[in-house]
Amino acid sequence: MKITRVEPFLIAVPFEHGGPKPKRAAGSWEKMESLLVRIDTDAGVTGWGEAFGFAVSPVTQAALTHVLAPLCIGRDPENIPALMAALRKSTQNMGRSGPVRYALSGIDVALWDIAGKLQGKPLHELWGGAKKTSVPTYASFLPYRDVALVERNAAECIERGYKHIKLHEHAVEPVAAARRVVGDGIALMLDTNCSWSLDDAIEMAHALEPHGLEWLEEPIYPPDDYAALARLRRQTRIPIALGENVGNAGEARRAAEAGALDVFQPDAIKIGGLGELREAVAIAQEAGLRVEPHSPFFGPAIVATLHVIATLDTPTLCERFYCDLEAYVAGDAVAVHEGVMRVPQGPGLGITIDEALVARYRVA
Repeated sequence: MKITRVEPFLIAVPFEHGGPKPKRAAGSWEKMESLLVRIDTDAGVTGWGEAFGFAVSPVTQAALTHVLAPLCIGRDPENIPALMAALRKSTQNMGRSGPVRYALSGIDVALWDIAGKLQGKPLHELWGGAKKTSVPTYASFLPYRDVALVERNAAECIERGYKHIKLHEHAVEPVAAARRVVGDGIALMLDTNCSWSLDDAIEMAHALEPHGLEWLEEPIYPPDDYAALARLRRQTRIPIALGENVGNAGEARRAAEAGALDVFQPDAIKIGGLGELREAVAIAQEAGLRVEPHSPFFGPAIVATLHVIATLDTPTLCERFYCDLEAYVAGDAVAVHEGVMRVPQGPGLGITIDEALVARYRVA
């Protein structure tokens, strides 16, 4: 069997999240983007993956189109470790993290989808079998920067059945407001997206401690300043979480050895794919860390993450952006019911990508 085509599809789907569209580095976040990856074979088996995109989509997509696709054409997709090792070696001068790594991740997920389809098994069965058929899911709020909006959406979120909420805010007041609304029985987390210096992070952590955070995520810039994160961790009672910017399993080991974190959050489509993700998870578990993968997506990435979580013995959450899209290319596989997502049981990822929707929302 040989790979005959690798094609990325950047789609942008309108969404609502209970507030004005947030800002980001590349402008207003008007639509929810996904960078899908399709791999075709001469056996007629197609796999779907997803590469980390958002603001970096043009660079990741260029890496897929101009660098990795030519390296994949004609290769055997069935020996995933060998093919991925060859691709990593061929692109070693392009970084151990960043857009090329994201592109590799999308290819890896698509290859695993093909593997499961060839064997007629869901991904979790290829990795030893599922320990669970459903996964509790936390509502990952987009930034509101408005206390009233945080309060309103937190209340609505609880009505929808969620038991876990993560805020993306930079101040104490929204956290305090969310805690007032949800009470003590709901897990509340805060992600600052690498906003503070060490001194500011220490000050903010002390101010946040009364509000019972489950974890404080990526509080320091740069995200790989593990010495600073370790110092912060020693000076606060709030567990420190990081991992979405960890680009490979070796870096996960360095973060753990530095004592930089309590909660490890690897991202399947940033770390290099599912093989690298599972290796990094094993390193984190060996170090006694809690594992909570990063997965604010709506396509193959979040579904692949569900398969990984299903194989873990630990009670692990799945992250999902708290917003409603106009349509979902992965269908009901990304639906949440009473704060829970189901683990797909079909071959490969266990989903059918709606190619008519991909065509409708494709922007590049």
